[in-house]
Amino acid sequence: VGVVPLALAGGHDYGAALSKSILFFEAQRSGYLPGNQRVKWRGNSGLHDGKINGVDLVGGYYDAGDNVKFGLPMAFTVTMMSWSIIEYGNQMGASGELGHAMDAVKWGTDYLMKAHPQPHVLYGEVGDGNTDHYCWQRPEDMTTSRYAYRVDQNNPGSDLAGETAAAMAAASIVFHRSNPAYSKQLLTHAY
Repeated sequence: VGVVPLALAGGHDYGAALSKSILFFEAQRSGYLPGNQRVKWRGNSGLHDGKINGVDLVGGYYDAGDNVKFGLPMAFTVTMMSWSIIEYGNQMGASGELGHAMDAVKWGTDYLMKAHPQPHVLYGEVGDGNTDHYCWQRPEDMTTSRYAYRVDQNNPGSDLAGETAAAMAAASIVFHRSNPAYSKQLLTHAY
């Protein structure tokens, strides 16, 4: 059985839906945007994230149109995108979106590894959700708090830690062949 192009599956244009969903993640990027950024109206943002806490937390994704970076939904998203690539990578490749999907996963995992700067420490939030919801600034202009919150041995958060480990483990499968060193690095952080 050959690969059915996403654009022809069931008479619906799933290829266009996939492309637009990946573009959404590009629009949610935080940090220094890459040269191949397709969403041109976005600029660099959150360039001092983590500085108050003495850690580099630049990068990752903003949450649902907010300017806050929440670790749990970001990790869940990376896990789901990774498993989508594992399960449907051939179809994504046929639609021309596999590279963009892998870039989206890597954008998330690069950040998740930064959020895990040492054993038993995981940063799970940058910014304050309460004040952010009253602020209607674009990320490039935000003036709200960028304080970062973490879980550690004294402040447990097994749900965040478990989902982040799952995201990095799943992503390690995605990059196992194309980037073995990165795959190994992800597994090290997942443990």
